[in-house]
Amino acid sequence: MFTVLGNKQSFCDGLSRRNFLKIGAFGAGLTLADMLRLQAQASDAPAAARQSRPKSAIMIYLPGGPTHMDTYDLKPDAPAEFRGEFTPIQTNVNGVQISPLFPLQAAMFDKFAVIRSIVSVDEHSDSLVTTGKSQRENMTANHPSFGSVMSRVRASEQSSMPTYVSLRGMSRGTEPGFLGIQHRPFSPQGPGIQNLTPLQTVTQERMNDRRAMLESFDNLNREVDANAAGLDTFTARAFDMITSGGVRTALDLNREAQASRTRYQGVEQFLTARRLVEAGVGCVTMSYGGWDTHGQNFQAMRRQLPNLDKGLSLLVGDLAERGLLNDVAVIMWGEFGRTPRINNNAGRDHWSPVMSALVAGGGMRMGQAIGTSTARGERPQERRVTAPQVLATLYRAMGIDPGMTFNNGTGRPIHVVEDRAPITELLG
Repeated sequence: MFTVLGNKQSFCDGLSRRNFLKIGAFGAGLTLADMLRLQAQASDAPAAARQSRPKSAIMIYLPGGPTHMDTYDLKPDAPAEFRGEFTPIQTNVNGVQISPLFPLQAAMFDKFAVIRSIVSVDEHSDSLVTTGKSQRENMTANHPSFGSVMSRVRASEQSSMPTYVSLRGMSRGTEPGFLGIQHRPFSPQGPGIQNLTPLQTVTQERMNDRRAMLESFDNLNREVDANAAGLDTFTARAFDMITSGGVRTALDLNREAQASRTRYQGVEQFLTARRLVEAGVGCVTMSYGGWDTHGQNFQAMRRQLPNLDKGLSLLVGDLAERGLLNDVAVIMWGEFGRTPRINNNAGRDHWSPVMSALVAGGGMRMGQAIGTSTARGERPQERRVTAPQVLATLYRAMGIDPGMTFNNGTGRPIHVVEDRAPITELLG
């Protein structure tokens, strides 16, 4: 079982974004062994696309669309109705300024890079920033998410950890699309974690008995059919994933030192993401906060940005201290920016012509700001970038060729992303 229903998130269009996959949508009876078997059957990715020591990615989604004007692209010289209430602060990277509510990031910005010239689409959906397709396009294109592509490319790897874990359940932007249900994420929400947790009534001895029983059936099959392959390796791997408890251990924050849990208090999801990639998960996706600030934008920023600053700086700082930052790419963004001009409710509305994204790690070149927006933050001025280009750059950081193709449901080869010119400033 995987997660079926997750957290409810409402935006200004009045539509509930409760995780949309219902029981039976992709086959409610799929077992862990079934999923492993399907993944192996689908593992036809070129060997060159796989790495002996694969990197990991943490994708932080800010639902509702965060304001670029009050986070990473402040305009202190713009008229008051544009610049807002915040005065930017200098980071430890010469010439790069960010929100005064981000002092922790500012002190370590040499470990970050910001992209300030990304164009988006005007819709409440994270589909664009995880699949490279807008939600409208993806209703017919059925394009897979970043984590699902990683799952497909690495399907043949023998590991006790899943490639793809979602800390925000199954929602638009996490779906596997035409790659198939075997590449949807594991999720600790809802009933999903039960797939990795032995029943309390099932002791280790009983688990061993069940394995022995399967082996005895397999021996019987051999007598009937000399060509039998032996104990189903996928069922065996399923047993190993359950009994080894790697995912359960990573998700159990009680196993983290008390001092560390105290540091992450209030932003525990960032700690969970760190523990999952440390344990070997390839892609972790999570969401944080609600950013649909049509009214009282500055109150919302004062309430949310300090905690976001805390979680992000702790995550990246810990990865650096553990020597993992080059092997783990972090990206944080939402579906669009917000209007440069403040509205009559002291808020900012949807603004797709330009937005910002923050990246860290993954062996990419940090300590820089890429692209600029116009003087009032209304559109890209230099180095216009698309969301698919950002994804293509992340794929390259993961060692995955964004130009590789997979067949969709009609058998047509589809590129991982279409607009795949990399952001060379990041890749060096």
